Amino acid sequence: MSLVHMNFESQYLGNNYEFSIILPDKPRNVHPKDFYGSGQKYKVLWLLHGTFGDHTDWIRKSNIELYACERDLIVVMPSAMNSNYSNWPNFGTGYAMFDFLTEELMPLVYNWFPASDKREDNFIAGLSMGGGGAIKYAVNHPDKFAAAAILSSCPRNLREIDLETAPQRTKVSIMNAGGLDAYINSYENTWDILAELNAKGNLPRLYFACGTNDFLYDSFRKFRQYAEEIGLKAEFEEIEGYRHEWRFWDLTIQHALTFFGLDTDNAGNPF
Repeated sequence: MSLVHMNFESQYLGNNYEFSIILPDKPRNVHPKDFYGSGQKYKVLWLLHGTFGDHTDWIRKSNIELYACERDLIVVMPSAMNSNYSNWPNFGTGYAMFDFLTEELMPLVYNWFPASDKREDNFIAGLSMGGGGAIKYAVNHPDKFAAAAILSSCPRNLREIDLETAPQRTKVSIMNAGGLDAYINSYENTWDILAELNAKGNLPRLYFACGTNDFLYDSFRKFRQYAEEIGLKAEFEEIEGYRHEWRFWDLTIQHALTFFGLDTDNAGNPF
């Protein structure tokens, strides 16, 4: 595979920005002019990191480059600091991470790299905070993604938040949104948006995975029960013994790729 680290000045984030992208390799029996000039467009996985991470996490801590190589798959790995993949208008000159992905990074990738912009060729996945980002993008932009994988994360019922006992991170997110009511009525409320879109039959295919020893496992089980109540047709996977850890994410990203239908190379040949 070809691995590119790209740095550019982002309008939506108000700073220089770096992301990583894995690109398909040229086969040795194909002439460079024929390969690079073919005009072929490849399927794309938008792969999101978790809290304290950046665009290098998946490359350094998983075998995603190998999995992408097997599938002739482009993988785009953005950096999001600890933003929850949300817009933060009061941070610095403004840090619009939620809008950045769809309004700036996606147009850049589609127009500067051999990436397909068709919905059926685009997938999104993430771990922990990145899993929250993946479901956030999937339900707020269902026209852009064929499927999403949410690893070690899940939607939660924002109406159950107790402001007195809520974690500091939740309180800051609520303040950023303009208060609890504004938070509940915003793009952050994937719990309600999911139910609304599911009733309309307008969702990407969804895969949720969590280890049984993960500190978020109880929330995962609660969401799974809610999904059954609203008739959500999603795939859920609980794997015994795993915690909030890279061994789990490296395993389940492989399951996600299978769920996406990507266990063939770009020519449709199984491997």
